Amino acid sequence: MFLGEYSHTVDNKNRLAIPAKFRGELKTGSVITRGLDNCLFIFTEKDWKSLVDKISKLPLSQSSARSFSRMMLTGAMEIKLDKLGRILIPEYLKKYAGLSKKVVIGGVLNRIEVWDQATWNRYKSNSEKNVAQTAESMAELGI
Repeated sequence: MFLGEYSHTVDNKNRLAIPAKFRGELKTGSVITRGLDNCLFIFTEKDWKSLVDKISKLPLSQSSARSFSRMMLTGAMEIKLDKLGRILIPEYLKKYAGLSKKVVIGGVLNRIEVWDQATWNRYKSNSEKNVAQTAESMAELGI
């Protein structure tokens, strides 16, 4: 399980150090792809396969299903940690998420999210303003 928020930097070669707390789960393989809300998602190999299985069952006849499949799958790339616990972020994903040098890495249960720090700060600020409304809507989902 991934939990927590960490500030890191992307170096000149597009390498990003993954928090030590998260590295153990990523050692057997992982995938990085476009995320939602202009961030990147990193999944363990196991959780990626589970997501791909669900995506493969989406109806090909629905435009939104095709769009979601394309966004998640065409942007995906297998990644490996180097000896220093870093990953290489492909340029097209860096551009998609608008990543600058300063990023925020967030653990969100079954995935890691990588955000540009300024984008994350705006997103978090807006979310915190609406937390009561969000909590009420979660009640409809049984939370």
